[in-house]
Amino acid sequence: MNITADAVKQLRERTGAGMMECKRALVETQGNLDTAAELMRKQGLAKADKKAARIAAEGVIALAKAPDGLSAAMAEINCETDFVAREADFQAFASDVARVTLVFKPETATTLTALSLAGSETVDERRRTLIAKIGENITVRRHAILVSNGPVGAYLHGTRIGALVALEGGDAALAHDIAMHVAALNPQYLSIADFPAEIVAKEREIETSKALAEGKSVDIVAKMVDGRLRKMLNEKTLLGQYFVKDPDQTIEKLLKNAKAEVKSFQRFEVGAGIEKKHDDFVGEVMAQVKASSAPANSGT
Repeated sequence: MNITADAVKQLRERTGAGMMECKRALVETQGNLDTAAELMRKQGLAKADKKAARIAAEGVIALAKAPDGLSAAMAEINCETDFVAREADFQAFASDVARVTLVFKPETATTLTALSLAGSETVDERRRTLIAKIGENITVRRHAILVSNGPVGAYLHGTRIGALVALEGGDAALAHDIAMHVAALNPQYLSIADFPAEIVAKEREIETSKALAEGKSVDIVAKMVDGRLRKMLNEKTLLGQYFVKDPDQTIEKLLKNAKAEVKSFQRFEVGAGIEKKHDDFVGEVMAQVKASSAPANSGT
């Protein structure tokens, strides 16, 4: 059957697939564009399933903020390579995911992937179509939504680190600055009171052992440990950290001066917590060389 170049062009525009894939689909469907597009979509879903086990630890963080400044959403979308993370269609998909997250505020990842994007296509259907087009595993890993009666700050550092901060009191500029601080210094908790008791107890035990090993007398060890522990915990809490734009004051003091309070915050970094596979190509080659040069066992 004769498949015209114009038909192939139309199918490529609809599916984003390669020229030869489009031509094969048109031949298989007797030149019917709609049937060919549906066939390619089904083939794309199959390809996506095959790639699902591959590690996707690269990607982007995408943000969306409400016009009234009282809510914002953040999503991490992963792929396998930083090359794909810079690809326009991938970044557009991430932005769309953040947008529908803000609008519909899904509670779970499953709910998010079932949401509709443009037209009737769901987030998961777009993801699978993109996998078929790009050739890498793509995942919608996690999302966060903050809503407040006060300003919500959103900050994106490049495309790899994002932060949201919800305030009570203060203004949009302060919320943005604190979100930037969270992105930069990565606080683990809001305040010392939020640290799990078992972590505090373990750190106290470690600091006590160190102080005793330094030969300090028992009567001053407790005070030393309290001071060291407070310093260490403050360095990991948002309120205890020194403001990244003004190292002479803590975030707690900054908020107090502005008569504001942090209600909640979130920070995402691409790939954080994902175990990446590191291929030792040099080691593999050397092992092969040694194996090939080793003398054969005579068996005597």
